[in-house]
Amino acid sequence: MRDLPERALDSENPAGNSDDSRDKDPIAVVSEEKSADTKSSKASILASFLSSTLAMFETRMESSSDDCKATKPTSYGLSTAVSNVMISGPIRRLQERILGTTRMEALSSTSEIWLLGKCYNASAEESSGGEDPGNSYAEFLEDFSSRIWITYRKGFEPIGDTKFTSDVNWGCMIRSSQMLVAQALLSHHLGRSWRKPSQKPYDPKYIEILQLFGDSEACAFSVHNLLRAGRHYGLAAGSWLGPYAMCRTWETITRANREQANLDKGKESLPMVVYIVSGDEDGEQGGAPVVCTDVVARLCSSFNMALHAWAPILLLVPLVLGLERINPRYIPLLQETFSFPQSLGILGGKPGASTYIVGVQEDKALYLDPHEVQQAVDLKSDSSEVDYISYHCRTVRHVPFDLIDPSLAIGFHCRDKDDFEDFCSRASQLGDKSNGAPLFTVTQFPQPSKTVPYCDGDNVGNSRNCMMDNTFDVENFGDDDAQPGEDEWQIL
Repeated sequence: MRDLPERALDSENPAGNSDDSRDKDPIAVVSEEKSADTKSSKASILASFLSSTLAMFETRMESSSDDCKATKPTSYGLSTAVSNVMISGPIRRLQERILGTTRMEALSSTSEIWLLGKCYNASAEESSGGEDPGNSYAEFLEDFSSRIWITYRKGFEPIGDTKFTSDVNWGCMIRSSQMLVAQALLSHHLGRSWRKPSQKPYDPKYIEILQLFGDSEACAFSVHNLLRAGRHYGLAAGSWLGPYAMCRTWETITRANREQANLDKGKESLPMVVYIVSGDEDGEQGGAPVVCTDVVARLCSSFNMALHAWAPILLLVPLVLGLERINPRYIPLLQETFSFPQSLGILGGKPGASTYIVGVQEDKALYLDPHEVQQAVDLKSDSSEVDYISYHCRTVRHVPFDLIDPSLAIGFHCRDKDDFEDFCSRASQLGDKSNGAPLFTVTQFPQPSKTVPYCDGDNVGNSRNCMMDNTFDVENFGDDDAQPGEDEWQIL
């Protein structure tokens, strides 16, 4: 996968400055400026070449204290000279012309920010008077930087029988999904109000969660183990994958992890039901995905072996909301999901570059970017020596919602039955606002497909010889006069 621009520009250096921009400011806000709607194939090839070439000479971003800041390259000589040429004005401007500019742009100071179910006042000024200090911009930044940030890593043990010791340029969907599941675990074990402490000692449960996502086969949800679990869905080292395959992979690895825990009499790494919300025929025939409460109840009963009536739930909703671009009618609905207390955000991004979208302000999608390349960390070693700081970042990036790839997946975490019922209520209200095109629907029981008889030419009029095997759901058919491109639906 081609990367999104990998660096945040220094807030003191405007875009287009030929100087090497670095993330010196501890709090940076980065905007993806809209690029041309279409690009020629030659431009795409050149863009890919420039992006990968520049990435060779990018200074690796590392975190110090609570901030993400650049370190000096470890080698000089020829590579430094070439790097200076590549970041010079003409070459940099050529890259920006093709890939689109990355520029600094502050978030609006008058509009609220929704971050994974919590609302913040975007004003950078400290709250005063009657304002709630817990909703200030500073509180938003603390919340944002407390989310677990998982990025490309290099220098880990080879993946299976391959020679891959890095996931650079192909693992961004896997990393984005790891961030979403890590957030589900944070919410489950530590609560949505948890914030990363400014210094050690860290909460043992927080360290335990991080260790699940290390880059070795010993870590339950590593790249290595996810690739093994998803091989039936086309996952392979070095290859691109989509949100739907990624969601099914998490369903598979969770089931395998649970079976192994039962055999070993150990505890589960992901102690919750994983429910993939799909439409008819498991989403293969299109139609809005359906959350079936009866199915959820049975999954919870099976998960708890009937000892308890309910269990925590991780809902993953893979969607395709358009063809080349997201259908505008879905954007307000996507944005409103961030106001759900159960929100885990979205796996999505620009075409070919997955990110973890965690919030929204006006038309901006706020995200954590997995395309930063960092050295692999042995999370299983002595916790006092581990660099946990590299798993957090205070760089707030955003991209216009209308530039998001239409292929995405939404996540939700419901702690218990009451929380699930609250989610269903909110989802139903959201569906009422959809003007007939909901993101997904909620029902109690699975709806059987409506059948119509199919008769071959020799049996017309003879209902006994008509076939009832070929069925379709009448509700999935659009109006005859629908305009192409107006109602592109979720075809998974």
